[in-house]
Amino acid sequence: MATAVLDIELTNLPSEVAGLDHYSCALILIRLKGRPVGKAFVPVTDGRISPEGLRVSLQKAEGWPLWECWLRDFLKYEVHTPVQPLPSSTVAVCTRDRHEDLQRCLEALVRLPDNGQELLIVDNCPTTDETFHLVQNYRDIRYIREDRPGLNVARNRALREARGDIVAFCDDDAIPDSEWLHNLLRNFSDPLVLCVTGLTMPLELETEAQEWFERYSPFGRGFRHIVFTRSSINPLAAGKVGSGTNMAFRKNILELVGPFDEALDCGTPTRSGGDTEMFSRILSLGYHIVYDPEALNRHRHRKTWEDLRHTLYGYGVGVYAFWTRRFLIEHEFRVLRLALNWFFRFQLRSLAKSLLRRPGYTPLDLLLAELRGCFAGPRAYLRSRRLIQSNICHHE
Repeated sequence: MATAVLDIELTNLPSEVAGLDHYSCALILIRLKGRPVGKAFVPVTDGRISPEGLRVSLQKAEGWPLWECWLRDFLKYEVHTPVQPLPSSTVAVCTRDRHEDLQRCLEALVRLPDNGQELLIVDNCPTTDETFHLVQNYRDIRYIREDRPGLNVARNRALREARGDIVAFCDDDAIPDSEWLHNLLRNFSDPLVLCVTGLTMPLELETEAQEWFERYSPFGRGFRHIVFTRSSINPLAAGKVGSGTNMAFRKNILELVGPFDEALDCGTPTRSGGDTEMFSRILSLGYHIVYDPEALNRHRHRKTWEDLRHTLYGYGVGVYAFWTRRFLIEHEFRVLRLALNWFFRFQLRSLAKSLLRRPGYTPLDLLLAELRGCFAGPRAYLRSRRLIQSNICHHE
């Protein structure tokens, strides 16, 4: 059975949670005075969660983020120095032929508190005019068509076109929380902070594929506010700082760090990796990235098993394509050691656990899909760069 996705406020616990007849368990986002502080998987029995079951599950889920949040509230202490006033901003959604998802995203974006932000849609190499016509239904949303394919191409176009000092990116299949944008923007008080990422939770877990995605490759990076620097994290492992579905950059990142690598991510042979490569470059050049779990959005995971395998294959391609870039362009030879360590310490062990059907094993076809992607990554990056060069020469 499916997993319900719920929000629970600790200061206002319900006496009972009912109406869950089609669910066997629930994933609960735990909040303290609105702040996300943890999550818990809670069993559902006869369509309800008993008060005792809820209490026990929440107690087990309690950890330092909860007590840290409580202590901060008690002492009236902020872990960051909020920007006053908030910087001007553009919310950019890069999309391609996902009209149902995009409409849901736009409905949430137009309901955000109005801080003067610009809303920008970059329609990347569309096959129809449906996105254009959809956007016309919303006032004050700027539409831009970018005919060169590639998610990073669209991201670069958004950065060039944006009118705000900060550009916040939300995927078209994600829905921002009401304070999402505000909580991203407040972290840019330090000029060394070029990027802020946020917490992404699942929008729904209605299928087995969506449940496994959340188990195996969740977008969330925990519930602690963290400042990442070159000394605190290996830039080659920059995927730990966040994900492209929930991130914001200073607009002048184009001058300070350079554009997104257009040979990476969706719409190219590399399939993913563009966000992680940018995170890595920011850290390598001595700038900082902040992860703020209060900048919350929710992502609709892929629903079918075939789509899940395809996604994990793409993640494998993207990671090794990103590492190939670091090896060839930045001459980062530590990539070889990191790749071998990842294979022997994690991937090989996961494969053995799956083959032996040990408790908590991951389905073998998912692991093999990701591994095939890893082997395909270096060649995919080289092919992608050749395609870009040939397109440049063709236009010249």
